[in-house]
Amino acid sequence: MPMLLEFIGNHWVLFSALGAILGLLTYALIVGEKGSVDPSAATLMINQRDAAVIDVRPAADFAKGHIINAVNVPMNGFNKQTGALTRFKDGPVIVNCRSGSQSQAACHLLRKAGFNEVYNLKGGILAWESANLPLTRKKH
Repeated sequence: MPMLLEFIGNHWVLFSALGAILGLLTYALIVGEKGSVDPSAATLMINQRDAAVIDVRPAADFAKGHIINAVNVPMNGFNKQTGALTRFKDGPVIVNCRSGSQSQAACHLLRKAGFNEVYNLKGGILAWESANLPLTRKKH
């Protein structure tokens, strides 16, 4: 035990950084999951509640395959385009990207813009594909 304390004393900067990282990870796990849906829950929301799907990937990625009836609003410039999405403001909105991280930021922007029911697709399109759910290449 004394050797551990000596080690921590000699490397206090590293242990401070470790504490900060662990705190941020804990916060992300607790707060980040709120407002997220997995692919099966998203499917239910789309089918039963007519949830809108907003895809924030670049147009080229969207064209390769997207959730049926999804609207493509790429993340770069997303903040300026939230006004075009006001028709979805009163219902549930599911936002997706490739892996779920960029769409989390888009969800935050939509909530700030007054959207009440916004959900991040946990795992993004990668999780959607892993769940063997369909993608389309047709333009909406």
